[in-house]
Amino acid sequence: MHQSSRDAMAELQVGDKAPDFTASVTDGSQINLSEILSSGEGVILYFYPRDNTSGCTVQACDFRDSFARFSGSGWRVIGVSTDSSSSHQKFIDKNDLPFELIVDEEATLHELYGTWREKSMYGKTYMGTLRSTFVISPNGSLKWVKYKVSPKGHVEQLLSDLEVN
Repeated sequence: MHQSSRDAMAELQVGDKAPDFTASVTDGSQINLSEILSSGEGVILYFYPRDNTSGCTVQACDFRDSFARFSGSGWRVIGVSTDSSSSHQKFIDKNDLPFELIVDEEATLHELYGTWREKSMYGKTYMGTLRSTFVISPNGSLKWVKYKVSPKGHVEQLLSDLEVN
C-alpha cells in the first residue's frame, strides 16, 4: 500500500511543468529538453519497457507510421527505455524507426517522470517501466499525460486528442 500511495503522489499532471533533463540518445550524443523546446518544437516523450518485445514494437511502429503527422505539426517524438544503446540501435534498424531513443539504463529519467514502478508477475515483485506518454508543449508545460497506456491504439488517441492531421 505504501508503494502505490507514493507512486500516485509522484504522478505528473496536465499543466505541470515538465521536468527538464539532459540525456544520451542511441548514437551517444546528448539532448536537452529545454534546448529542444526553445526551438519552438514540442516533445512527445514516451516510456516503454523493452526494445524488441511485442507490445513495445507495436507501439514504436505506431509512432513510426504517424511520425510525419507528428513532425509536420511541430512535435518531436522521443522514446525512452532502460535498454543499452546497442539494443536501441538494433530496435531502430529492425523497425526503421525515424526518431531518437534515450538510453536510460539507470532509470534516472524514469524516476523523474514517475514511470519507474514496482510491478509484479507470477507472484514476484520487481522494478520496471510503467508504459507512459507525456506531451510537452514548447512552453514547457505538460499538455497530455497518460500513465499505463496500452501499446496498441494509444498513438491514434494521441493524434486525435492533439488534433494532428
